[in-house]
Amino acid sequence: MLDEKAKKTILRKIPHGLYICGVKDGDELNGFTASWVMQSSFKPPLVVNCVRQDSGSHAMIKKTGVFALSFLEDGQKDLAAQFFKPQRVVGDKLAGVDYTTGAETGCPIITDSLGYVECRVVGSVEEGDHTVFVGEVIGAGVHREGQQLLLETTGWQYGG
Repeated sequence: MLDEKAKKTILRKIPHGLYICGVKDGDELNGFTASWVMQSSFKPPLVVNCVRQDSGSHAMIKKTGVFALSFLEDGQKDLAAQFFKPQRVVGDKLAGVDYTTGAETGCPIITDSLGYVECRVVGSVEEGDHTVFVGEVIGAGVHREGQQLLLETTGWQYGG
């Protein structure tokens, strides 16, 4: 029998960086805070991005097949918090945030971030309440050096 408390405790020990995942569908742009992200291949360069299936951003990625990940710097907890709430609740999450649109995907990229990758979805697995999107990195840039913002350092928990 699964010990729910032990499962939750140990799964929350998996380290996670925090990112703003930028998405687009036509002229509509959005972003959300992502933490279930990892590199999964060198050749071709692939990343895995797990996205809640009941989110508007999930529908946008599924439809367009593209997303961008802006890597947040330690100390950007407030920026990460701004993108945690659903767009249907807060409206335009990009309002007041400096961003550009990616040359390869057109997705929003946070200017005040460590850097970014732009991805084209090459595969997905829809199991449970999140979809695992496998994205091939088709664009990348570095804005500055710094330490990645980690979920554990925020005091927040997303997992278990």
